[in-house]
Order: sequence, then C-alpha cells, then structure tokens
Amino acid sequence: MKPSISPETLKAIESLDTCTVANAIETFDVRLRNEGYADSSIRCLTNCESPIVGYAVTARIRCSSPPMTGGAFVGRTDWWDHILTIPGPRIVVIEDVDERPGTGAFIGEVHACILHALGCVAAVTNGSVRDLPAISEGSFKLFANHVSVSHAYVHVVEFGGPVKVGGLEINPGDLLHADSHGVLSVPHEIASAIPAAAAQIIERERKVLDLCKAGGVTVEKLRDAVHGVFN
Repeated sequence: MKPSISPETLKAIESLDTCTVANAIETFDVRLRNEGYADSSIRCLTNCESPIVGYAVTARIRCSSPPMTGGAFVGRTDWWDHILTIPGPRIVVIEDVDERPGTGAFIGEVHACILHALGCVAAVTNGSVRDLPAISEGSFKLFANHVSVSHAYVHVVEFGGPVKVGGLEINPGDLLHADSHGVLSVPHEIASAIPAAAAQIIERERKVLDLCKAGGVTVEKLRDAVHGVFN
C-alpha cells in the first residue's frame, strides 16, 4: 500500500512548476536524475498556464485496424468503473500500443468532458488527441505526442495495468505532476517532504537571481552565491 498523501501536500506540490519539483526530488537520491519523467515527445497541448497533480488511471488503446466484423469497435464503458477506484484528483494515462501510435485520437471534446465529470484533471498519451480549441475552453488538460483529425478505429484494449508513455513507466495510483514543461512522476514516499525541499531550492536560486539583476556582479560573488545551487 502506497503511503497516503494529504490534500494540503497535494495542493502545495501543485503550486510548484515541474522543474522545481524535479529539483526537489533529486535532493532525496531516490532515483537516477535521468529517470522519472516523460521525454519531450509528450507535450502540453491545452491549458498549459498552470501545473496539475493527480493519481494515474491507466489504459491501453489501439487505433489503426478495423474489427473483423462490423464498421467499428463497440465502445467500452466498463473502464469508467475502474477510474473511480483511484483516488482523486485523477490523471488518465493512455498508451497507444499500435506499431505506429497516433493514427486516431481517443480523447476529444466528448471524452474530455466525460473524464472531467469523473474527477479527472488531465489526460496523457503517446497517441493522438483532437478538438483542442473546444477542450481549451475548459480546465481539462491534454498532454500528447500527436494530434489527429479522426478517431479512426480507436478502442480500449485493457485498463488498470502498467503503461509506458514517453519512456516513462506508470502504474495505476502513481502520483503525477505536469505543466508546460512535461510530465513528472513523484515518489509517494517523499511527497510530503517535497514542498519544504522546494522552498530551500527556491531561496538559494533567488539569491543568485537577485545578485545578477542588481548589477556590479563579480565572478567571486557568483561563485559564493551559486554554492549548493548546481549540486
């Protein structure tokens, strides 16, 4: 059982940008510094102004091939029940497992509205999304690798298991933080300590920034100011 995280801690983490949260995580040496985040193929496409935090809800989809019979796959709603087993706030993470991900978009205006109604704040996928202007009118956020005009033959093939998006392995219930910089996994065991660690980092960085903006900077002053900032 993963340790519980208080609403106050979640709110404090959400107030930080992903770069600061990533820096704070590094101070605990719980993983390598090149792990724990999605690569740059996963980009924020809507409502990128503010960070979000939430627990992962996972699913896998396919889009490229039609069914053996009929013109389309039957839409599945059973995974909505699974969504509600994950505590809120929720971030849906969808792995497109086609050989060439992104042929069709699973998340559009309707699915975004449904997911938001079910307590989800965002969707993350290595596949496609669509209806960006309509979704941007609300607060739901999209992080994706592709944009598509069509849903093609998109269908859910499984849900509730591990997925891999942008090189990041994600399990149901993992804590995620995301903003315009990308998507970051936050280790549960150190989540409550991240706000304090981040505050120390922000203070150290502020001293360097203030020094540079004040003018009259010297190399000696810079060396003294950056001590501990770049470690």
